[in-house]
Amino acid sequence: MNIILIGMPGCGKSTCGVLVAKQMCKSFLDTDLLIQENEGMKLSQILEKKGIEYFENAERNSVLTLYTRNCIIATGGSMVCYDDAMQKLKQDGIVIYLELSYKNMMKRIRNFKTRGVVLKEGYTPKDMYDERIVLYKKYADITIDCNRNTIDNTVARIIEEIDKYEKQKED
Repeated sequence: MNIILIGMPGCGKSTCGVLVAKQMCKSFLDTDLLIQENEGMKLSQILEKKGIEYFENAERNSVLTLYTRNCIIATGGSMVCYDDAMQKLKQDGIVIYLELSYKNMMKRIRNFKTRGVVLKEGYTPKDMYDERIVLYKKYADITIDCNRNTIDNTVARIIEEIDKYEKQKED
């Protein structure tokens, strides 16, 4: 079974994902890194040179063509915008939403453009936040509040929640 981490940019999906994978003896995959490897350029360069529509297709396809088991998967923040990709992820594992307030997201993300965050034409970070938060809640099997957590606290909570979830499924 895969463990899929979703959430706003800056919530800790990649950082915590690597640490959870190490502790649980699982593989780790970051869909943002997969896209960069496939495209041969940074996310921000893909957005700048090829546009949002191209990037969205690359992001969506990174999951639709993915076949992995027993893996921690950190998704890009906008992955929840693709219902077919999210359905495939849910079919293959547990989806954990790392919840972060708008205020904390803005503290953690200094520059959306260089970070490679998808902001649709005319959208502000707040517009993006409001649109995605509904989708994160929709797809989550488990939600973990990361607003006051350290990385170590978040990793411990992820592992704890996975254990609880698996025990419930056994009962």
